Amino acid sequence: MHAIWTLPPGDSDFPTRWRLIKAFFSKALPATEWRTGVHRARNERGVWQRRYWEHLVRDERDYMRHLHYCYFNPVKHGHVANVEDWPYSSFHRDMKDGFNPTDCAFGERRP
Repeated sequence: MHAIWTLPPGDSDFPTRWRLIKAFFSKALPATEWRTGVHRARNERGVWQRRYWEHLVRDERDYMRHLHYCYFNPVKHGHVANVEDWPYSSFHRDMKDGFNPTDCAFGERRP
């Protein structure tokens, strides 16, 4: 899962937010996934990776680069052929809000 968040001023508690998202999501799923020995020993689910990457967006160009990355990721990993084919993307909401996809270059290159 990829996300771009705007946190409240003075609040940068990414770890707690990710922990809660993962916990609520995992508790809502039946525990049927394959788990490694480490997952079982630590009583962890096998649906999440342990780590996450956080990045403070520096400017509009940086924001657009990360937004494009989020949009394009399902295509990159072969889940869909086109950005608009991924039903879980905020791309659809952004389009309804007037975002113009012709203004962006999808893929790994910088806009």
